[in-house]
Amino acid sequence: MTASQRVGQLFMGGVTASQPDQARVRLMRQYHVGSVFLGGRSKSGTKATKTVVDGLQAKADTVTGHRVGLLVSTDQEGGQVQVLSGPGFSTMPSGLVQGSWPTSKLRTEAAGWAQQLKAAGVNLNLAPVADVVPASLGRNNGPIGRYDREFGHTAATVTPHSDAFAAGFGQAGVLVTLKHFPGLGNVRGNTDTTANVVDSVTTSTSSSIGPFASGIKAGAPFVMMSSARYTKIDPKRQAVFSPTVIQGLLRKTLGFKGVVISDDLGKAVAVKAVNPADRAVNFLSAGGDMVLTVEPNTIPAMVKAVQARMAQSAVFRTQVDQSVHRILTAKQRAGLLSCG
Repeated sequence: MTASQRVGQLFMGGVTASQPDQARVRLMRQYHVGSVFLGGRSKSGTKATKTVVDGLQAKADTVTGHRVGLLVSTDQEGGQVQVLSGPGFSTMPSGLVQGSWPTSKLRTEAAGWAQQLKAAGVNLNLAPVADVVPASLGRNNGPIGRYDREFGHTAATVTPHSDAFAAGFGQAGVLVTLKHFPGLGNVRGNTDTTANVVDSVTTSTSSSIGPFASGIKAGAPFVMMSSARYTKIDPKRQAVFSPTVIQGLLRKTLGFKGVVISDDLGKAVAVKAVNPADRAVNFLSAGGDMVLTVEPNTIPAMVKAVQARMAQSAVFRTQVDQSVHRILTAKQRAGLLSCG
């Protein structure tokens, strides 16, 4: 791969699921962006979505005559967070409802939902939600509880259900993402719409870390970082920019070897105070692998900043190489690479 192609693998850019804006698609192609997020809401069904995805895959980079396929992701959790619907897609119930089912039922249903995504060309789901929202906070938890996205109010409920959801998807060959590490269950503000979201409860040994630890043990390929700040783990930095959280807690303590993806670093209000160039460099420097931005127009500034930092720092270059390796390994697992 060329240097530009390698850097492009570190990015996932957002397009509208029903009708991608071609200017955004061209921009992502220009910067060799290796992964796509289908956002918004689409009721067009599996066949129409597959046509959209095939069009995106046709523009993926080739290396020595081999196409390096795109990871195509979406938010298919259930309830109020289900991007893709329409013919061929089931209406998925909320996380809270899924969490009330026997785990055997959830695993079977999840395998069916995964097959539907596969039929639509989607190979990565940004789910399950592994966050534990305490019953005392409930709907006052802005990002998760307000939308019934959690499987339950204790780690004892969330862990087996998050595991069952992931296992069902694994069975059908669709990659999953545990989110939002180290947990958004104890906050009030929603990082998408609120600045300075702080969790002053969670520690590195809290029971709410349990669902992540269990999912990692079971081989989850992706973990998404929270953009909140955790005063009892790293009081100075948001988790997404924290080596203490990513390299320390996630990689060393929990032994995660897969791809660390950011939550949205494009439009999210939680990161607005940091310029786009620094968002990308700070996340990758902290140990992250894949920058998710629902706003692809931030990609040029982000890519240039990453290239500039690579030119200055051998340590950063090594980190980038390791990240690209992890991402390509995930792509191989998803059947997107043939190693010649």
